[in-house]
Amino acid sequence: MTDDHPPDPDWEQVHESAEFRQLRARLRRFVFPMAVLFLAWYLLYVLLADYAHGFMSTKLAGNFTVGLLFGLLQFVSTFVITALYVRYANRKLDPLAERIRDDIEHPEQPKEPV
Repeated sequence: MTDDHPPDPDWEQVHESAEFRQLRARLRRFVFPMAVLFLAWYLLYVLLADYAHGFMSTKLAGNFTVGLLFGLLQFVSTFVITALYVRYANRKLDPLAERIRDDIEHPEQPKEPV
């Protein structure tokens, strides 16, 4: 009985490859700034809720206040960040990850630039 699948890849070599370093760099280029932006936005909400009671309790329409608006915008910003990440991943991360996977699964095939 023959074994037709290729040998296990050298994961350390994959991890140190230029393509994998580029993939990590692209991921960090999105994740770190977006995380800082979101945490700053959330901290602003918390600080305003704690120290600007008058401003946050300002009624906009009926019992709908600035604080409630900011709270709801936290959810909206989460969905916006998710949509931005999906778009970024589809354009910048997935093609490179696919190439890395293809290189691992089919090391004998020639490589094309990404």
